[in-house]
Amino acid sequence: MRIPNRLRSLVLVPLTGMLTACAADAPPAPVVPDRVPARHSPATQDPPIFDLDAPPGMIETAFEVEGSMLNAVVYEPQGPGPHPALVLLHGFPGFERNLDLAQAARRAGWTVVFFHYRGSWGSGGEFSFLHVIEDVHAVVDAISDPAFAASHRLDPNRIALVGHSMGGFAALVAGAENERVDCVGSLAGANLGGLVRATAERPGGAEAMAASLDAWSGPIVGPSGADLVEEVVANAERFETTGRATQLAGKSMLLVAGGRDEVTPVTLHHTPLVDALQAAGAEDVTAHVMPLGDHAFSGLRIGLATRLVDWLEGRCRPG
Repeated sequence: MRIPNRLRSLVLVPLTGMLTACAADAPPAPVVPDRVPARHSPATQDPPIFDLDAPPGMIETAFEVEGSMLNAVVYEPQGPGPHPALVLLHGFPGFERNLDLAQAARRAGWTVVFFHYRGSWGSGGEFSFLHVIEDVHAVVDAISDPAFAASHRLDPNRIALVGHSMGGFAALVAGAENERVDCVGSLAGANLGGLVRATAERPGGAEAMAASLDAWSGPIVGPSGADLVEEVVANAERFETTGRATQLAGKSMLLVAGGRDEVTPVTLHHTPLVDALQAAGAEDVTAHVMPLGDHAFSGLRIGLATRLVDWLEGRCRPG
């Protein structure tokens, strides 16, 4: 069988016995399962490559939003699918992209879509928190298009949003607003509405918040820290994640926080949301505090990946 050039780099041929086996007849084609075997541990193990007709791959792409192009990549799992889809959202400005989590989810058989918001990391347009929410909605709509879904072997009827830090905020707000999304995950997620209230109570708090946003801005194009603070103040109600509890109560939720997180501390960003969801009658909430976790869950990435994959597989994969 002739293997196309684009697949040659994916095929590993064992050296042992290669010389004696080369003249033998090829073995029967293996039966291709529809997903990675259950005994496989996606957080720590690569699965065997069993489908050369639909191998794992990484596809560079872009999404257009109001004339601006968002740089993106799609991590495709092996197998014909359709596979459930995970949209993975980075924080502000996005130095930690959590692509180890993307790889773990793909190993579990999920199609993972990762992109940069407008005005960040080379994507077109200008950054704003409102644009972040709009961009998430636009990407969910784009991957739900039948042509895109078929091209990437994903299931447009099974979409999860998971984000870190500001990405967690975006997943919660956009997930609450978007009926296409069944599962929402927040990892050290920020409650921007609550943060504004807490900041406003301190003398000079708004100025300090603006200065920290300027210091963290990195590859962000557009607004100053003061502009971003003004935007959050103007949209505090929409950006209040605890106020979304009723909308989120019918979805599967994953909330993970770090006990040593000084950027989005548990008491301000995690616990109030867990309490609000409980009060709203949410029945499918998986909440964890990793006591030794900092904001990036440094040193706990395997544990974080395991929690994410267990939730995706246990609560979000179609039966």
